[in-house]
Order: sequence, then structure tokens, then C-alpha cells
Amino acid sequence: MTKLQIRALIYQLGCFAILFIGLRFLLAQYTNLSGLWIPFTAFVVGTILSPQFQAVKTKEGERLFMKWIFMKGIKVLK
Repeated sequence: MTKLQIRALIYQLGCFAILFIGLRFLLAQYTNLSGLWIPFTAFVVGTILSPQFQAVKTKEGERLFMKWIFMKGIKVLK
């Protein structure tokens, strides 16, 4: 794996972890869900809401791209 691929993996994992932990806390506090439904629901919603990062080789070299449900289009990070 290249340096940008590892960076994309770390960014994606970090964003998902932040969303998952936050959602898990909010679901436990403010809904009537119990048992495995809390982490399962947090996982599904976190997966949908989390931005997607990808390292792609282009003509200019390897670049890092981000796609998110709340943004129009694809953003070039590096």
C-alpha cells in the first residue's frame, strides 16, 4: 500500500469511528432501542453518513479524493 492509500484508510476509519461513537451515544440516550439494535443502527447510519476517501493514480501522480453525501461532486485533497 502506498502512503496516500494508508492515509485514505486512516481518514475513512477516523471519520466512521467519530460518527459511530457519537451516534451510539445519541441512540442509547434518546431512543428506546436496546441490546444489539443500538450498535447495529449506529453502524448502518455511520456507514451511510461517513465520507469516502480514495487514493487514485492520475497523470499528475497519485491523488487523494473525497466523496461525501453532503457535498456535490468529488473533492481533491492532495
